Amino acid sequence: MSGCLAAAVLVGCDSTYGEYNPPGANARVGAMLIRYAHLAEPPNGPWEEGADVPVYLWLYNEAQTSDRLLGGATTIAESVDVVTADGTPRGAVDVPSGQLVELAEGQPHLLLRGVKEELRGGDYAWVTLRFERAGEVALQMHAQVPTYVDEDATPGLTPPSPER
Repeated sequence: MSGCLAAAVLVGCDSTYGEYNPPGANARVGAMLIRYAHLAEPPNGPWEEGADVPVYLWLYNEAQTSDRLLGGATTIAESVDVVTADGTPRGAVDVPSGQLVELAEGQPHLLLRGVKEELRGGDYAWVTLRFERAGEVALQMHAQVPTYVDEDATPGLTPPSPER
């Protein structure tokens, strides 16, 4: 993979490097890059105890072989499940080699089932992601609006997809 393509996933291939402050938690485990990992911001007040809280993130697999996101774990919820867009349980999410996979609203994503405490916008929680090949990684995620789709963002600072 070219250096520019790899950099495009992270910050883009232009002179704005270092100026973009992406939302959410970012990490690497093995050849898997995790970007913009965050809990969905509560819609009308805090997520109440017992609520199911969506988790959104982007995955980019730099390995030569595909991998799969199997699920996750956290101490603040009963479980962390991979679900369809409507919240129905599903199997693992495939992350093909050299491709960006977005787990977002209206698509398959993770779901914290039965949170054990109230969560407000801006609160943080540790969530561990489990991959079939790459292994596990713990990220400190916070409940926030996904600002990477902010229409008022400065032009040219949003990382392009690898297809560009």
